[in-house]
Amino acid sequence: MRTWGSPVFCLESAAALTGLPIFGEPRHIHLLSDDAKTWCVGDVIVHGARDGRAVTRTDGVDVTSETETAVDLARVLPAAFALAVVDATLRRLGPEEVLDVSAHGRAQQNRRGLLQLDWVQERATADAESVGESVSRAVIEWLGYERPELQVEFANEGAIDRVDFFFRAARVLGESDGYGKYDAKDPQAMKQHFMREKIREDRLRRHEGPMARWDWADTMRAQPVDAKLRAAGLHPIRPPATGMLATLASNPRSLPPRPTRAISSKRASQ
Repeated sequence: MRTWGSPVFCLESAAALTGLPIFGEPRHIHLLSDDAKTWCVGDVIVHGARDGRAVTRTDGVDVTSETETAVDLARVLPAAFALAVVDATLRRLGPEEVLDVSAHGRAQQNRRGLLQLDWVQERATADAESVGESVSRAVIEWLGYERPELQVEFANEGAIDRVDFFFRAARVLGESDGYGKYDAKDPQAMKQHFMREKIREDRLRRHEGPMARWDWADTMRAQPVDAKLRAAGLHPIRPPATGMLATLASNPRSLPPRPTRAISSKRASQ
């Protein structure tokens, strides 16, 4: 049996400890080592070649920093999930800090996933306010639609309404619904939420144009998002990227979903 007195958690393990998104139940616990070799015992993988990664301490344990964790995961996760992790990291870092995952990755010895880091860097933004919005952006692109503007505000009837996505050319609005907007244990709060949302949506439809709404399950299957965008009057401008859409089917770094559990972690659906 091997023991370790001061482990450094990395990849999904660091993400789970620091509150960055994870997608499903990770297959392994990931630790970082100064040794040159990578080795595995049971469900624990110890990664060699520390590669100068910055380490921080949270809740009494050492983890790779948010930036290092984002770059590490952006190399290896399916592309849409990689984008969501980097978007979430940008939201947490704030506008004063710069995160260039492409440059950061190229400064390391690890050459894995550099093209994906470039793809993520071109699209990453703190303006996507949830994991669902981040993954939706990838799905919208792969379905062949124009790139939407994010968090556009409209002033009508004395109210300011902000939408997740605005397809300006067709004047179509888009919303990715999450599950953290109200207390599901409070029926009155749920009722008030839905009443406010109905009033808001009706106001936007009256003044700005049709709206498409989808949830996490729609996003993961992609086709329902396509159908809802088409029903709202939007049309693709290029053929779908079927190969990239297929990457949504599963996360090979996570265990298969159990019959009674959701496809993704709760954080990934919010």
